[in-house]
Amino acid sequence: MELPKRKYPRLKQYNYASTGAYFVTICTENRKPMLSRISVGRGLAPAELRLTELGCVAEEQLRELETRYDSVVVDKYVIMPNHIHIILLFRGETAGPRPRPTLMDVICAYKSLTTRFCKRLESFAGKKVFQTSFYEHVIRSEAEYLEIWRYIDGNPAKWTEDEFYTP
Repeated sequence: MELPKRKYPRLKQYNYASTGAYFVTICTENRKPMLSRISVGRGLAPAELRLTELGCVAEEQLRELETRYDSVVVDKYVIMPNHIHIILLFRGETAGPRPRPTLMDVICAYKSLTTRFCKRLESFAGKKVFQTSFYEHVIRSEAEYLEIWRYIDGNPAKWTEDEFYTP
């Protein structure tokens, strides 16, 4: 049986350690809704997002990225039931004696540590949390940044439109 060829989703010749803004989406394994629960409001009522135990671990590790990496800022995020959207900023400061991390370094460390802490939970021991890869987009303008910010902000309200939504 021939395995499907995996696409390389990154921009060729782009330095993913360079200063800038990145939009990242990380999906759970098999898109299982295990990070949060969303109650979509009626009328003008906003959607209510409640993190699960796993979602709390994911959020804690997301906030730790700024401590772990001096040059990284978590600017905006939302933890949906089956995926996480993040805007990461790589600041211009040097990383000191350590080499500056790439976007892949940061996301791989995040996924690894989140999985490690989730596996310590009795309810989740031995399971896989995230899919192998992740989606990234280099944000190239302020208009694009604002569009992505609004997308992340409005994502919980659109949860019922997601193809993996289950009531």
